[in-house]
Amino acid sequence: MVPESQFLGLLKEAPKINPHALQTALTALRNVRASGARVRSDVLMVIDFTKPSTEKRLWVLDLIHTRVLFREFVAHGKNSGDTRAVRFSNEPGSLMSSLGVFLTGDTYLGKHGLSLRLQGLEKGFNDNSVERAIVIHGADYVSENAIRREGRIGRSWGCPAVRSEISRQLIETVRDGALLLAYYPDSSWLRTSKFSM
Repeated sequence: MVPESQFLGLLKEAPKINPHALQTALTALRNVRASGARVRSDVLMVIDFTKPSTEKRLWVLDLIHTRVLFREFVAHGKNSGDTRAVRFSNEPGSLMSSLGVFLTGDTYLGKHGLSLRLQGLEKGFNDNSVERAIVIHGADYVSENAIRREGRIGRSWGCPAVRSEISRQLIETVRDGALLLAYYPDSSWLRTSKFSM
């Protein structure tokens, strides 16, 4: 079990996060560590896709000092939905977001500037992330201006894009082995995930 004190402490610091998303992320971290995978234990990332894109729904949590390092807007895939993400896919070319547990990898300079590779750990749900080039990157369409103009932030081709102004700092904070949980109460994923139970 995840220590209740850690869960409650993080929930106090991040009261807007879905408690089940946080609990699932902490459980996944414990299970990934138990599997022998190299995973960082100092930070944890959660994307709560139960929330619309007009809300800050990405958290980077400091597990050592029990605090929130980032709470940010994050894009979902163009074909996952309009203001809300409601459809998810692992298929190349789907232009949808993927669910489940990822580990952050290394960085590279791409067309969106500094970008962070993500390795999906869940077969059938996100294990095509490398082939699909699902990465964290900055994007001008992730902004409060976009919300005012469009009624939502822009959408990606499946990448969890963040505001350009904070992308480098966020990426440098979580690179090289941090766990990211992309959460949505999808019954198929929750039933079959070997990390979320």
